[in-house]
Amino acid sequence: VQLQASGGGLVQAGGSLRLSCAASGRTFSRYVMGWFRQAPGKEREFVSAVSRSGGITYYADSVKGRFTISRDNAKSTVYLHMNSLKSEDTAVYYCAADEMFGSPSRDYSRYDYWGQGTLVTVSS
Repeated sequence: VQLQASGGGLVQAGGSLRLSCAASGRTFSRYVMGWFRQAPGKEREFVSAVSRSGGITYYADSVKGRFTISRDNAKSTVYLHMNSLKSEDTAVYYCAADEMFGSPSRDYSRYDYWGQGTLVTVSS
């Protein structure tokens, strides 16, 4: 599967963005989907994940209550709605697909396919 992330940009603190990740190549509903991010000089970290049906979601504590993950299997797209953005949310955001395991995971090594990343910059 090929993943194409989009929607990043420059936003002021307190603002909102919606990231999208469009998949192509195979049946989208067979994949658990996740979002990760990597800030300059830091390791890649888990942000959120969603089950194949969209019924189960996980969030990092740092984004819980501010970010919402969702998916539209008919459109082969997963979204990350980001509200109340903070400067510490500045990072390159990556979407990822997990084909083997049935449940969402915070472990980046479980994900088989990765998008190219989209940069989110939050100015304070």
